[in-house]
Order: sequence, then C-alpha cells, then structure tokens
Amino acid sequence: MFALLSVLVLSTTGFGWAMFRPGAGGTSTADVIGKGLSAPDGATDILLIGNDSRNDAFGNPLPDNVLRELRTSYDGGDLTDAMILVRIPNGGQSASAISFPRDTLVDVGLGEGKTKLTETMNRGKHAEMAKLRKDGVTDPKELEEKSRLAGKQLLLKTIEDVTGVSIDHYAEVNLLGFYDVTNAIGGVEVCLLEDTKDKDSGANFHKGVQTIQGADALAFVRQRKGLINELDRGRRQQVFVSALARKVMSTGTLTNPAKLTELVNAIQKSVILDPALANDVLGFAQQIQGIAGGNVQFFTAPVHLVGSSGSEDVTIKIPEVRQFAADLLLSPTERQQKQVAMQARAATSVSVYNASGVSGLAARVLEEISGQGFKAGGSSNADTMDRSVIYYATGEEAAAKQVSDSLGGVPTEVRSSVESGSVEVYLGKDYKGPGTQNFASAQTVQLDGLRQAGPLLAQPETDDMPAITADGVPCIR
Repeated sequence: MFALLSVLVLSTTGFGWAMFRPGAGGTSTADVIGKGLSAPDGATDILLIGNDSRNDAFGNPLPDNVLRELRTSYDGGDLTDAMILVRIPNGGQSASAISFPRDTLVDVGLGEGKTKLTETMNRGKHAEMAKLRKDGVTDPKELEEKSRLAGKQLLLKTIEDVTGVSIDHYAEVNLLGFYDVTNAIGGVEVCLLEDTKDKDSGANFHKGVQTIQGADALAFVRQRKGLINELDRGRRQQVFVSALARKVMSTGTLTNPAKLTELVNAIQKSVILDPALANDVLGFAQQIQGIAGGNVQFFTAPVHLVGSSGSEDVTIKIPEVRQFAADLLLSPTERQQKQVAMQARAATSVSVYNASGVSGLAARVLEEISGQGFKAGGSSNADTMDRSVIYYATGEEAAAKQVSDSLGGVPTEVRSSVESGSVEVYLGKDYKGPGTQNFASAQTVQLDGLRQAGPLLAQPETDDMPAITADGVPCIR
C-alpha cells in the first residue's frame, strides 16, 4: 500500500505527474483485472500485494549483492507476504484497509483442497504453466509471462471470492520496494512495546520509538519468530504502511526535489499496477485526495485460530469476512450503532426447540443463529406446534426482535418463565427460515470482531494495542 500511496501523492505534484504520466516510461503494468472496472458497489476497491519475489517489477532477477543487502537469498518464489484490500467509499474522504494473514487457509479452486493464501500466486502460476506446456507453448519468456499473470489473477479472484468484493485495481510491490522506498525518504518511524530479536529475519530492534529503513524495514515487516501469532505480523505490516504513508504525505518529502527523484526511481523499479490505474494515476489521486489527510484505518480480516499457540491454523468463515468487508462502507456512526447491536447479540443466549417434526432442525437453526453473533444455548425437541414463536423475558423485547429478524420474522411473546438475558425459540410447522433445507440466510454477522470473546479475531483494540491509522505512531509488539 505504501508504494501505491506514494504514486498517488506524487502524481498530484507537477514533478511526480511528469514522471508517472502515460508514455513517460513509468511503472510496470500487469492486466490482472482484465474486465476493467467492476459493477458499481459503493466503493473503489484496490488489492495491494507485497510479493516475496526476488525479481524487480520488470521480471529481472535481483543481483546477489542486492539480495545480500536485503538479508535474503534467491529462494522464495512468488509468495505473498502482505495482502491488503483497500475499500474507498464513493465520494468519501476516508478509506479502510483490510489485511489478510498470509497463512489463512483458503480453497483456490484448483481441486487441491485448502492451501495457504500466501501460496495462491505460486499455485496459479504452476497450474497455468502446466496447461500452456500441454497446449504446446515452449517459448520460455511466453511461459513465464503468461503463467505469472495467471498466478496474480488467481490470487485476485480468491480474495474476491472470500470477501464478496469486485476488485477494481491491482498494485504490487516487491522486496526491493521496501528497501529502496524507505531509503529514499530517510526511513519511517515505528514504536515497539518491547525489545525483539530474530536471527532469521534480522529483526533486532529495541523498545520504544525508532526510525527504520532499508534492510531493517524489510526485517520489521517479515519477522515471524518472537511474535505471538500470524496476526502480530499483520499488525507490523499495518504499522509500517501507515508510517510510510504519513512520511510520504509530509511536506518534507513533497517539497524536496532530491527526495522526490529518489522516491520516483525506487517506485518505478518495484511497483506493478494494473493498466487502468497506471494510465489514470492523476485522475484517481484527485478522486481520493481527501485520504492524504491520514484518513486511512487498518483492520485485520476476521479469522479463527485453530490449534496450539504458535502453530495455529488460520481459518476463515466466508460469510463473516463478506459481512465485515461490506460493513466498512458504513459511516462511522452507523458502524458504531451496529457494533453496539452486535455486542447485545453476544450477551443474549438463544435456546432452540424443535416443534416442527423435521429431524435435526433445532440444531441447524442454533448453528445459524450462533453464527450471527448470538450466544448458543441448547437445542432439543418439543411437542409439535403449528406456529413458531420466540419467547423473551419481561423488558427484553429488543433482544427478541433481533433474534426474530435473524430468523425471518418469527413472532415474539413475553413469557415470565424465561430467564433474563436469554431467548427461547420454538420452531413450529410453519417455520421456513434459516436452517431449513432451501433457505438462503442473509448471514448477518458481527461487524468486525473487535471485542468478541472466543476464536474470532479482527484487529484488537486495547490500551496497549490501539487502532492503526495513518496519522499516529501506535506502539505494538
């Protein structure tokens, strides 16, 4: 994201636009989108990729001396260390950036089952190369270019499938970009809560505020050992991106010709954009100029950590992620209201009784309702009833109404025997809502998991782990 923001900010200056304008020999492009802009969905959506590739933006292998400077070797391939979806509401003056942990397990549609998101680009590349060879393609350059593009397209499609978002633009930066861009602007400021040391990545940092650049910047975002889990690595990346965006947008960078020249040169070596974005960088920069004020907030996609600490599988539930992405287009007031409502759901225990005669219905409905943020009570059978009903305790009609809305409008009634903080759902013969065989649930889920207990995680916001935006220096692990 830092590279894209750099391009956008620089393009609004006369010098920057002269360097990035079409036909000026600017950034490398890849037609990853293909279809052009998606159907209107209330936002411009950009997929930002941090590629672990040991090539520059034009596919040229990095020389050994550069790899030594980066503290890495040529082994690595097209793994993606960072995947961020930026949602910019139409006409808005702010943006939300959703990070996806690189080890998130997804089905990429190649018939190989679940794989880590970081491996998607490589898997797509290898699958396409095998197909091209089977079709008789033998030219090494053609094989490499077409298969590499197919890998990028598979990653984009996978993110679209997971989030339900139609992505409009694509931007990619490689390892060299982290190194060169941070050097070009004189480093960025970050803050750590404690000392850290990782011999594999070279992430040896002291506690407190410090300025990092070059190989240290790369080590900062790549560190894995010494962190609690993969989500901590994502926060490292978010903090780094926000810090670099803040530095690039500062007047000290934009009014310094030497820094501008070095920054433009660094970006052109390390950034790949889709053609539509590359050809209208200035127009897009003008469209989102309000974001330059620092109105970018960073989140982590809701995930579930399964397994023992330090070796967890990172899993997702697609309906949760899709609702999360959609809710980022709400206004701050609407999001706050929805968050309050979701907290009320988490405090409401729902028990489901099957009075319909349909085998297993209560268990399925309880699974549906708990998936929408309510606390799961129990499920059991009851005497057959013609009419469904939801019973609630005196004074707690609002909670019952939320349950009713989630189940398609089941009638509610107060009942003195119902305990406070709980709701009892009786499914009669007339029930046609979620959990029945042919019903497609709206799958309304929690907004972003900021404070939910249990395995669902988004970006935690606590006293020592504040929200990440582009206008502050939060201290993290």
